[in-house]
Amino acid sequence: MNARQVLRVLYARRRLVLVIFLAVALAGTALAWLLPRQYTASVALVIDARAAEGLLGSALPPQALGSYMATQVAIITSRRVTERAAARSEIARDPALVARWREETGERVDFVPWFGNALKHELVVKPERDSHMVVISYACPEPERCARVANAVAESYTETNLEMKVSPAQAHSEWFDARTQALRRDLEAAQRRLSDFQRAHGIVAADERVDVETARLDELARQLVAVQAEASGSRSRRQNVGDGQTLPEVVASPLIATLKAELARLEAQHAQHAARLGPNHPERVRAGRELASLRRRLALETERIAGSIGTTDEVNTAREAALREALERQKAQVLELKAQRDRMAVLQKDVERAQNAYDLVTGRLAETSLESQAQQTNVFMLAPASAATLPASPRRPLMVALSAVLGLLLGVSLALALELVRRRVRSEIDVLDALDVPVVGALPRAMIGPPR
Repeated sequence: MNARQVLRVLYARRRLVLVIFLAVALAGTALAWLLPRQYTASVALVIDARAAEGLLGSALPPQALGSYMATQVAIITSRRVTERAAARSEIARDPALVARWREETGERVDFVPWFGNALKHELVVKPERDSHMVVISYACPEPERCARVANAVAESYTETNLEMKVSPAQAHSEWFDARTQALRRDLEAAQRRLSDFQRAHGIVAADERVDVETARLDELARQLVAVQAEASGSRSRRQNVGDGQTLPEVVASPLIATLKAELARLEAQHAQHAARLGPNHPERVRAGRELASLRRRLALETERIAGSIGTTDEVNTAREAALREALERQKAQVLELKAQRDRMAVLQKDVERAQNAYDLVTGRLAETSLESQAQQTNVFMLAPASAATLPASPRRPLMVALSAVLGLLLGVSLALALELVRRRVRSEIDVLDALDVPVVGALPRAMIGPPR
């Protein structure tokens, strides 16, 4: 059907459309006036996610904000919050709520769990998109009661939020306090062991003493090397003494040189005396005695120098043995000092570990102690709920308008449906569609009799 045919059908069935329109519109209007009025009270809460990790914690990462806000919505509608709100005096003493409780339960169930369960289903908690705001809404027939319930839920959530932060912090504070006492005892015991070890071994500055003793060991080692070189030289000279005349010490001795020069002079003089004097001549005899005395003196001096080489060798050997023994004692002492330093380093590490653990737990104790005494939460109430002046439902003008539109659509739809079920000829186009023959003419409606 085209638009002209539709209009002809609606005009022909105008009574049916009007009756259905009026019936539906009147029914909707009556329903709008018969439904009880419902008022809605809302509380807007701002949840600061930056303070979600406690007073001294770090802020939440952006990717965790969505789950955190969803968790807060679940907490608001949790049984703990709703029952806490139901237990408040302004709610538990509300006459209308008490009457409703008695009517529904017959006082077989306590008021707090009953109304807490009802609140869990009647509350509307909606987080605002792309923000830290959460809106708590509650609808009921009385605006003052709605405001009281919404405010009670918001305050109960704020208290629960603070309690969820403070209670674990208090438990942690007690645990850290007990742990601090144990760690303090461990630290004192480690420090005591270190002090006893230092006192027992007379250690004041371990590194300095080790350095001094190591320097002394190096000096003894250098002296030993020098004495060993001297002893080797004296031992070699002692083994090559022979008649002593070729010793460097004998050759270099001024006294030996003087005696040899005097010996040469006396020998020359004795030779002259032997050439011109007889063997018993007093001059020759005196020169012989002087020559023999000088030779004995030269021999004694040579033997003395050769003997001094042996003595020097013995002294060098004794010095070498003494230095070797001192070096061994010093080496043992240095090794003992290093072993003591190693043992003391272990004890110092124990003290440092105990100190670090004690400092860490003490810091956490201070942090949890502050958090356990906190009176502020990260939830801020922008404004408490107030009694609404206009009902949120039913919206009577809207219901009347919708019922009128619905009645009109229903009447039009029914008229067109009836027309399609039983088609009638209402214009030349209907004849053409039904019989597929040309239309010769149409009589005016005044010439047609009334329908039977």
